[in-house]
Amino acid sequence: MPGRSSSGSTGLISFSGVESALSTLKNFQACISSGMDAASGVALDLVETQTEVNSEYSMEKAMVEFAKMDRELNHYIKAVQSTINHVKEERPDNVPDLKLLVEKKFTALQNKNSDADFQKNEKYVQFKQQLKELRKQYGLQTNGEADDGIENIDEDMIVTQSLTNFTCPITQLEMKKPVKNKVCGHTYEEEAIVRMIESKHRRKKKACCPTIGCSHADVKMTDLVQDEALRRAIENHKKKRTRYTE
Repeated sequence: MPGRSSSGSTGLISFSGVESALSTLKNFQACISSGMDAASGVALDLVETQTEVNSEYSMEKAMVEFAKMDRELNHYIKAVQSTINHVKEERPDNVPDLKLLVEKKFTALQNKNSDADFQKNEKYVQFKQQLKELRKQYGLQTNGEADDGIENIDEDMIVTQSLTNFTCPITQLEMKKPVKNKVCGHTYEEEAIVRMIESKHRRKKKACCPTIGCSHADVKMTDLVQDEALRRAIENHKKKRTRYTE
């Protein structure tokens, strides 16, 4: 068999084809992520224009489908990687049926799913929170969104703070591209907080949240997510301000 040594050892089996396929699947994950960004943006646009509710909910259904696809793809990638690692470690005399092993591991992962698992998808969680915040800005009904299962005991406080404070705690200027800290809920100008984190890390130090009174003492890049609802609120505020001054 191509890729095997003459002694029958599996140590020289080439998994390059499988690993290439995995790379393609990971690229597809990026496409799913882009699709979720697009669906989220359309849903927020529909709220801003106060388009009929059914259109908005179709975007939520799209987000659910994307989240489920992402979960299934993650499970398949894990199943393949686990199978490859197992074969490399065991080095069996005979090459096992890789397809069967992958299917067994994939099925085991899928069987652990619950109907609410997909709601743990980070982009889906962000979507629900951003949608709720924007709806509050326009005084729209939340239709029970407070009971959607996403735990965030300080959400009302965070939403209120975000909608009333457009000033970055670092630059003290109105934000143009705000990002939210998933850990503490505070927002900053993206460029400013990234620069601060990088500066601290170069000096082997942790970056504390710059918001006065916040106890979060280790802000990481992975804590930051785009705050689309706040960005839109700031843009709307600018438009109103311009109209008043004209």
